[in-house]
Amino acid sequence: MKAPPFRHMAVAAVLALALLVPVLAPAYRSQLALLWVMIVFALTWDLLGGQMGYNSFGNVLFFGVGMYACVIIQRDAGLGYFTGLFLGSGAGALLAAALAALLGSGILGLRGHYFAIGTLGLGIAAGELASGWQFVGGGGGMVPPLFPGEVGGRETFFYYLSFALAAVTLPFLRWLYASRFGLVLNAIRDDEDKAEAMGLRTTRYKTTAWCISAFFLGLTGGAVGNLLGFVDPREVAFAGSTFGVWMVLMAILGGKGTLWGPVIGAAVFHLTKELFWTYLLGWQRVALGLLIVVIVVFFPVGILGWARERWPERFGHRIDEAEAGP
Repeated sequence: MKAPPFRHMAVAAVLALALLVPVLAPAYRSQLALLWVMIVFALTWDLLGGQMGYNSFGNVLFFGVGMYACVIIQRDAGLGYFTGLFLGSGAGALLAAALAALLGSGILGLRGHYFAIGTLGLGIAAGELASGWQFVGGGGGMVPPLFPGEVGGRETFFYYLSFALAAVTLPFLRWLYASRFGLVLNAIRDDEDKAEAMGLRTTRYKTTAWCISAFFLGLTGGAVGNLLGFVDPREVAFAGSTFGVWMVLMAILGGKGTLWGPVIGAAVFHLTKELFWTYLLGWQRVALGLLIVVIVVFFPVGILGWARERWPERFGHRIDEAEAGP
């Protein structure tokens, strides 16, 4: 009976710390803003890869579409900075979800490694198309409008915006997993043929899940494009070799198929990556490659899965039952 109050206190402490970070560590606002973005990446990938069992390598497609849509509206709509940003982010999210709905009925008919390879091709194709389309800057990329605030205000604003996106994504997915929809996703993961035999329209549920993931990624794309201050088709918007792969790794590292596993994995991976870029400059990609090997070999069930195996009385199914409660 004492656990819920303790959890509430822990959540309140984390929220308070998150809100005070720009004051306590102003030099790290951009890096910590990207931490919240990484959490959204991992959570949205796990919606398909962990909860539904469909390992996508092309979710970065929706991130890039949202980013480009937002910056184009900011550039061409003739609105103020913040009006253009929020309108563009919303339009990017809706466009990404619509694209997922359009593609989902076809590509989600694939299973296993066929689906993974198909989605990987979507991300690569999007990057190549954007590189050759002059309306969006081609290979030279695009530059979002300048932030109108004072020096340092841009980092603070996008830190809180990224935090808000993560703070909305996590409870929404918590509610989703506790609903009948979440149970259907798990049924598809466990045995899709049996789920279909029971009368479930699996393609509809799979497409809806992909649309939800695309919506949050599209919403995040506009914020990241403005935070970084430059939109490159291959290195930022449709960066499959970085963002696209990191989504998968973070969820696996923390423990895919769980609510808190992707959050833990994103935090550990991002902080480790930043340390590599700070102290191992020149060797950071080698170190990151070794980290990827360590994740795959030594943490096949993730940090949370390992903790459940070692301390089942603390991290066992009781946690899932508490998360699924009202």
